[in-house]
Amino acid sequence: MAGSGEQLELLGTSGCHLCEQAEEILQALQAAGCTFSYEVVDIADDDVLFERYGLLIPVLRSGSEELHWPFEEAGLLALVGPPV
Repeated sequence: MAGSGEQLELLGTSGCHLCEQAEEILQALQAAGCTFSYEVVDIADDDVLFERYGLLIPVLRSGSEELHWPFEEAGLLALVGPPV
């Protein structure tokens, strides 16, 4: 679990409406009190990431854990941690 201020990666690319929705969900969780931070990683800037995730984005990563779209509430909270 990545909660307690751990850094997450949101893999996506510009112009991806699902990636924008995923970021809105993360922002709403932060506003609700979940204590995590995230970095948006554009897979178009990395051939390896593009090859691996091109058809899967958005993907939320924490270390070796991955959550694929559509994010289910239980899986998302397990990854980011509950609100405090």
